[in-house]
Amino acid sequence: MLAAIRNFAKSWPARILLGILAISFVGWGVNQGGPSLVAGDYVIKAGSRTISPLEFRREFDNYKKRIEQETGQTVTNELAEQNNLDTTVLNGVATREAFSEVLAKMGIRPGDKLVLDQIQEVQAFFDPITGKFDKKTFQQRLAENNMTPEMFDAVLRDQMATQHWAVALQNGLAAPRSYGALAAIYALESRDLAYVTLAPNSVPQPAAPTDAQLQAVINENKARLTVPEMRVLTVALFTPASVQGADAPIDPAELQKRYQFRKDTLSTPETRTVVQIPVKDQAAAQQVIARLGRGEAPAVVAKSVGVDAVVFENKPLTAIADRKIGQAAFRMPQGQAAAVQGDLGLAVVQVNAINAGRDVSLEEARPMLEAEIRKDLVAEKVYAQTQTFEDAHQGGASLADAAKKAGVPLTSLGPITAQGQDLQGRQLQGLPPKILETAFAQASGAESDITDLGDGAYFAVKVDRVIPSRVRTLDEVRPQAVQFWMQREIVRALEAKAAGLTERVRKGETFDAVAASAGLAISRVAGLTRQTAGAHQALGREVLGRALSARPGEVWTAGAPGGIVIGRVDNVRMAGGPTAGRLAEMSRGELTQVLYREMGESAQAYARTKLKTKVNQARAREALGFEPLAEKGKAGLVEKKK
Repeated sequence: MLAAIRNFAKSWPARILLGILAISFVGWGVNQGGPSLVAGDYVIKAGSRTISPLEFRREFDNYKKRIEQETGQTVTNELAEQNNLDTTVLNGVATREAFSEVLAKMGIRPGDKLVLDQIQEVQAFFDPITGKFDKKTFQQRLAENNMTPEMFDAVLRDQMATQHWAVALQNGLAAPRSYGALAAIYALESRDLAYVTLAPNSVPQPAAPTDAQLQAVINENKARLTVPEMRVLTVALFTPASVQGADAPIDPAELQKRYQFRKDTLSTPETRTVVQIPVKDQAAAQQVIARLGRGEAPAVVAKSVGVDAVVFENKPLTAIADRKIGQAAFRMPQGQAAAVQGDLGLAVVQVNAINAGRDVSLEEARPMLEAEIRKDLVAEKVYAQTQTFEDAHQGGASLADAAKKAGVPLTSLGPITAQGQDLQGRQLQGLPPKILETAFAQASGAESDITDLGDGAYFAVKVDRVIPSRVRTLDEVRPQAVQFWMQREIVRALEAKAAGLTERVRKGETFDAVAASAGLAISRVAGLTRQTAGAHQALGREVLGRALSARPGEVWTAGAPGGIVIGRVDNVRMAGGPTAGRLAEMSRGELTQVLYREMGESAQAYARTKLKTKVNQARAREALGFEPLAEKGKAGLVEKKK
């Protein structure tokens, strides 16, 4: 069974499952908290499973961190709230927990041995020396991720149960041949298209709009024409680049001191390839030494005496765990094998290769060490500036006066939005998001404390002025409003003309006669298929979509890059023969994937509905420090249904 699970994990059903189901641990990260122990104090409840506010916060932080790693951008709380990240995580975790609960109720539970085998094959839990699973390493890795073995066991059991369910779903799943035949018919049918294009110059130009009409346009588009809140800021930046004296000469005594301190780490140590074979006594050791001397492979010799050979491939002395064995091995010549009594027992040690080390001279290390010393000196000066500023600021001095006393220049910014854009919508480059986040969390006139920017830099910011959000006035957007209104009126006129011509065809006039009466030339595309549609991109996606979906003889209209198209499809034909048969069979694989995905989605919906899964969005937002939602009806738990 374990082999089947591993094979499944590499297959396309696994990729679909892990990609579309919110229950996926790859998509959401692990539930590090397990069931909530505080009765009633939970964000999610799915059967016997609950997620506490603290656990939900961890889930949210994990998800936000992944987004930041993928995009390379910082996701502020404000940005997360604007994009409803809390709702996304809330529903994803609720679905995952509900699905795992349903699987448990169905009796899909991996056995203890299967779970243990899986844990013991995780490379992160292997001892780097022995190359085998190590309990201490296992516990250490879990602790680094704020997990206990019990938490990890619960997570792994849920994940394996999900995989077991997916294996069962995968086995024997195949789309019926009739589905493939329908897909082949759909893909191979060809159509003859006839169409005319109503260009903007085919209707009278509208009269210039009045101010009242333009104001109505502004009112209809308030969201797009709203200028967000902006702020004018004064920033005191404490950066290494602004500190004087970075190129000052280095004290030779300090350089020598740094060299002596770093010499061992800068030099390349001697490394050796050493084989260690544990033995019970001297007699066994001599037998092993003799066999190694005859050229037998160390692994074979070790196996014959019931142990595994430990190989240190090109390792320094510090990499050998047993201190006495390491010291002996680094005194032996290459090719020699000897019995050594180590701290951990008797062993035969053989040295197979020696790579001499190399000491780095002071002159070789000088450029790097001088750069390090200068960096440390600069950091000390920056820190001294922050201390001077902080003492003055806490003593009652304004941000400007405290910065002057510390010798730090001030920078004026703004008006600027919380996203770093100016009045013209241009992005201000090089401004750390943390400065904006701090500034927009303060009231007008407020001054922040010293805040760490990372990489040895700090800042303090004052909000000089807050400019509330507003809708742009007509005078500000008149040209754009006029253009929008004129274009909209032309489109309306084109749509009305197209509707009139289309209605005439529907009442019995021929397509050719109606086109001729309007002075329109008919264009024709013969044998249009879904494979050849790419050669007619000039028609636009909407026209091609209607042409490939309309019924034969149906007259329709669609927007096009050059205006509005009136079209009709005739002579829908199906290509048969071997090509259709091959395509029908090929399509079954893709359709099977579609079926698999839809069955997975249905399983999610069933789990949520069956357990009457509940989420507390207000408590979730509170756990994240978001603004509370406006009360709508009765607060508290609400049942969520897919």
